Amino acid sequence: MSLVKLTIKGISYSQTQNGAYALILNEVDGERKLPIVIGAFEAQSIAIALEKEIKPPRPLTHDLFKSFADRFDIVVKQVIIHKLVDGVFYSSIICERDKIEEIIDARTSDAIALALRFQAPIFTYKNILDKAGIYLNANPEELDNMDSDDGALSAPETFGNDNDSNPENSYAKLSLAELHELLESAVQDEDYEKAARIRDEISKRES
Repeated sequence: MSLVKLTIKGISYSQTQNGAYALILNEVDGERKLPIVIGAFEAQSIAIALEKEIKPPRPLTHDLFKSFADRFDIVVKQVIIHKLVDGVFYSSIICERDKIEEIIDARTSDAIALALRFQAPIFTYKNILDKAGIYLNANPEELDNMDSDDGALSAPETFGNDNDSNPENSYAKLSLAELHELLESAVQDEDYEKAARIRDEISKRES
């Protein structure tokens, strides 16, 4: 399976899920976006790594991991988002020490937070991007000017489940045709969070 390189487009606050954020990954040689829901701590950690001028007074968890790895000559070579199951993305961190390579399982948000600190590339497989990537119809200038407040999403990387406040429950009652119509409408409105949740419901049914 061929790998597709991704970059980080931005982070936005979830309008429907309290405490959740949208991490938007961008296909390097294409126009698709891969939206992923992440928690507040991971969003903060990624945002700090993106903003080089911001330095917390004490090391965050991912900064501590970076210091630990540097001390013991461990290098993160790359991150691969290798699996998508029921709207949840699974990732691997490819590390190297003394020319010996190791693969470590990680949450996607943690893996990306570390990739930024090691300046390591982020990849996913083409079949995952084909399944979960979202096309935007906006022109390139609009996309380039989009700031981190403009947003995206998928299934949250959290523990437990609050069914009463979960918008996915309403999507489960819709037909596939209705879901595809809603997805197209959400993409047109640039409502990435809604689009990602609808996409995940479609993926669950078609898998």
